[in-house]
Amino acid sequence: MNEKPRAQFTHEEELEHAIREIRERVLARYPSGLWHGLELPDFTPVLEARDQANAKVAAIGRVNPRAGGPINSLIQGGKQLIARALGWFVRDQVDFNYAMIRSLDSVLEGLNGINRTLKTIPPRFDPPIEELRREARELKDIQSNWLAWRREWEDKLARNEVQFLRAVADLQSAYAHRTAVLEQRFEERTASQHKDFEGALERANFSMQQRFWSELEKVRVEYERIIYAEIRSVRQRPAPLLSPSGAGTEASLDIDWVHFANKFRGDAPKIAEHFRSYVTHFEACERVLDIGCGRGEFLSALKEKGVSGTGIDLYAENIEILRAEGLEAIQGDVFEYLDQQGPGSFDGIFCAQVIEHLPPAKVWALVKACATALKPGGVIVFETPNPECLAIFATHFYIDPSHTRPVPPALLCFYLEEAGFGRIDVHRFAPAYEERPELNALPASLKESFFGGLDYYAFARKLS
Repeated sequence: MNEKPRAQFTHEEELEHAIREIRERVLARYPSGLWHGLELPDFTPVLEARDQANAKVAAIGRVNPRAGGPINSLIQGGKQLIARALGWFVRDQVDFNYAMIRSLDSVLEGLNGINRTLKTIPPRFDPPIEELRREARELKDIQSNWLAWRREWEDKLARNEVQFLRAVADLQSAYAHRTAVLEQRFEERTASQHKDFEGALERANFSMQQRFWSELEKVRVEYERIIYAEIRSVRQRPAPLLSPSGAGTEASLDIDWVHFANKFRGDAPKIAEHFRSYVTHFEACERVLDIGCGRGEFLSALKEKGVSGTGIDLYAENIEILRAEGLEAIQGDVFEYLDQQGPGSFDGIFCAQVIEHLPPAKVWALVKACATALKPGGVIVFETPNPECLAIFATHFYIDPSHTRPVPPALLCFYLEEAGFGRIDVHRFAPAYEERPELNALPASLKESFFGGLDYYAFARKLS
């Protein structure tokens, strides 16, 4: 725009022109307003405050003018005198105020210098404001899109993580199940193979044992036959046979022998349980004789195993009781009965607590009669008190008045050998120190030797 010459200005226009020049110089000295869209600070209020502060500082120590008159003149003179008197006191404050004003001018000049410097920076060094605004909007869009994408990505990541963990858990469960199934199958196969191996080993062992014992039995039978023949030819001496009649002295005592047996022999269930242990020797027998069957405990045990048994006893009361229980029993003398049956009539004979009632000659006669009545290979069992145990003489043996004398195990084995029996085996049972705890104080060797089994039984098998 072309400005018209100064001579052509009117008074108002000239005044406006002067004011505009002053304003331009002030703005040039103290620039403000917008700079490339950025608002610069306006220091005009600061300048006004500085001018006011300068005026106040200049007024320090001066007396306010008042109207004329003698009194006022005196007052003004007093005030000036006081102001000059206090000059030394406010001098430092005035200097401090001037120093603060100068420091404020320096700060203001420095800020104005910054504004002027910003004004002088060419626009070409700065990007256009619209471009910056466009880039800012794009950045905001990118930020919003980034936040949305991030939330979506986090959601997908969470879902994928859950699916992955579920898949891992399913795989782990399937693996554990498969492992358990394989382990169970392995254990079952191992157990089956181990069982088959044990079965095969047991069968092979049993077969070998059977062959071994079969061969050993053959050798033992032949050996015993040879020994028996040699001993019989060398040691056997003819002896007068005693009459087998009068099997004992019980008839001379007019007492209730059933009540006596119940009182002193022992509890019937306990005796029956004891006799069951003998049945294993007679399981292969077809006909067994029980000599002195008494209350029939052994006959009942045979019947439980399905083995045919016949009992013989002297007392009619026992026979009636046994027949009432469905057992086969005969009253009579055993020697006469065996003579009537003939040779080889039985394949098993059981005789418990009988031979101690007989005189020594009749014990030998009974053994021979049993050997005659048995088939070859037949078995026989004798049970009797054991005289090796000293305790029986103080307790059991002499309680029964029909006892004649005890039969030592060695003597009974000798009778069996002489009668043609082999595979003789003696078992002692019911130790005295179990019934008499005070015997446990004895030395072990003495206790076993003299207070061992109260009873014993001898097992033997007929050779021929």
